[in-house]
Amino acid sequence: MYRDHTKKVIIGNRVIGGGNPILIQSMTNTKTEDVEATVAQILRLEQAGCEIIRATVPTMEAAGALGEIKRRIHIPLVADIHFDYKMAVAAIENGADKIRINPGNIGSREKVEAVISAARERNVPIRVGVNSGSLEKELVEKYQGVTAEGIVESALDKVHMIEELGYDNLVISIKSSDVMMCVRAHEILAQKTNYPLHVGITEAGTLYSGNIKSAAGLGIILYQGIGDTVRVSLTGDPVEEIKSAKLLLRTLGLRRGGIEVVSCPTCGRTRIDLIGLANQVETMAAEFPLNIKVAVMGCAVNGPGEAKEADIGIAGGDGEGLLFKHGEIIRKVPEDQLLAVLREELENWKG
Repeated sequence: MYRDHTKKVIIGNRVIGGGNPILIQSMTNTKTEDVEATVAQILRLEQAGCEIIRATVPTMEAAGALGEIKRRIHIPLVADIHFDYKMAVAAIENGADKIRINPGNIGSREKVEAVISAARERNVPIRVGVNSGSLEKELVEKYQGVTAEGIVESALDKVHMIEELGYDNLVISIKSSDVMMCVRAHEILAQKTNYPLHVGITEAGTLYSGNIKSAAGLGIILYQGIGDTVRVSLTGDPVEEIKSAKLLLRTLGLRRGGIEVVSCPTCGRTRIDLIGLANQVETMAAEFPLNIKVAVMGCAVNGPGEAKEADIGIAGGDGEGLLFKHGEIIRKVPEDQLLAVLREELENWKG
């Protein structure tokens, strides 16, 4: 497994690489200069399960806000820098736990060296990020278009430049909105470096399309043992990114904990509002730190049998339903009490 042999990198109070658990990341969409709004969003993300948070630093005011933000949150804070090397230096000086840069956008070697010098002084990790949309013209020409091979070469060129400057406290991130190109790029990169990798499908889209693209691409990448941190990039509330990432990791067997909700797709036998009920159960289940499987089934005839592998479940009937455990019916319940009865069982869960 590639991730078992990656270099360990310390980010704030967390460690990635070297076989450590894959950590879930997201990015704020508030103005970083607005400390109150940014802190409030990060605290919501923490509650949802975010383990590393990134914030954009486009101005000196934003860089200056990092110190106060960091004092009021509990997870590592990463500063995202695009063009101005002075922002990167200022972010480091104001306590960023990691910075994300694309050295190709920073400018001259001297400017990159200034960033490296500041990072070295405080031993701050640098995430070297390369996006297919900003691939250098010469690499596009060399590979006759934007390709996985070109993305990897671009990233490694920048890594080697930083290594030549005497710094190797690095994380690599290569991203593309082309799902299979992104998969191939990670497969190539994993054979060429032992730095920890942050994985994600960039510009994946809305909650619907973004989740499908991310599940497909990240599922393949993570299943191959590649990836030390992960972000599911979605156009929407970043809390949804955390929910999706947690479920993806659990589905792949890369993380345990939290209730897994399974539900049937409904059919002509369904006589209750199964869709609404399943959504309510999924929302409720997030409140409980239990490592169990909960089933929500639409048919009282076949439901308990089809979901007998679940630890507990409810199945609908006509105005009433069943509460069952491991496929065994416990009791009948009026339809309007199914959710309350399930909650009571979870509150008093003893296995």
